[in-house]
Amino acid sequence: MSESFYRYLMTLRNPADHREVANFANNAFLDHAFPKQATDYHELSEYLELNAGYLPSMSVFDEAYAMYKDARA
Repeated sequence: MSESFYRYLMTLRNPADHREVANFANNAFLDHAFPKQATDYHELSEYLELNAGYLPSMSVFDEAYAMYKDARA
């Protein structure tokens, strides 16, 4: 089984880092409804579009998801 996006995203958490991807990771950690087992781009993007007011732009998710895919390759 491959690592979930959430688990990967948690490796990017850093409260001292104010870049968008780190802020996304920090806020996703606080989002108790985040789909923690998901690996599918469409499932994750749908959730974030509807529920993640903390995400300033979906391009931040796209960047993080591309990093996730590269790390799994």
